[in-house]
Amino acid sequence: MKSSKLFGLHSVQAALDYSPKKIHKAWVDSSRQDKRLTQAVEDLLALGIEPEKVDRKKLDRLADGSNHQGIVIEVEMPGELSESELKTAVENLSETQTALFLVLDNVQDPHNFGACLRTADATGVQGVIITKDNATGITPTVCKVASGAAETVPVYQVTNLARTLRWLKGEGLWIMGAAGETAQTVYSADFTVPMALVIGAEGKGLRRLTKEQCDVLVSLPMLGQVESLNLSVATGVLLYEAVRQRSLAAK
Repeated sequence: MKSSKLFGLHSVQAALDYSPKKIHKAWVDSSRQDKRLTQAVEDLLALGIEPEKVDRKKLDRLADGSNHQGIVIEVEMPGELSESELKTAVENLSETQTALFLVLDNVQDPHNFGACLRTADATGVQGVIITKDNATGITPTVCKVASGAAETVPVYQVTNLARTLRWLKGEGLWIMGAAGETAQTVYSADFTVPMALVIGAEGKGLRRLTKEQCDVLVSLPMLGQVESLNLSVATGVLLYEAVRQRSLAAK
């Protein structure tokens, strides 16, 4: 199990909320006494972890010069799950669960990945599938942006995405890809079926082999001058369309 350092009050609070048993050590700014930092220290002490009081320069080094807000912790990082674990998860979905997986095709920006995890948690996604090569995995930056979602949403890492998508189709999932060039918009697509939503990389979109495995391609209507939305923003719009349609279908 790999460990890493998280920093900043928001990230530390997320670790305290979602994975307190994975926190091993902490450092705090000896010169700061603000309310939020004091509360974080009290929460750590309640776990039996006494933060080491250090000067700001040491915190700067521990956080690699990033904004740490006076606190750094060492925490056991959540890990990516395997292809076999993905297959087990899909096969074990209950009859009352309509599959909804998010697939990220070679997404490399940890901020986008973290934001996607946060939205995936909020929209009830049962798992996020990422590629092993040419993509970011779970990193401290991802965990910071995800605000706890890296602990709550399973992340499955696969070697051959096209093969995985073929297998998902064989299990009855509908593969929907986001592609700006297609005429069909998200609002004319059916999100109530068991499905995997596939999002392409920043600035590149879906790879050819990935696109060929999609049963349907959808786009978001762009009414202004810009050609596309940020990857994580587009993912949020698409996933909440799934939430909207499924909520209406359940009434």
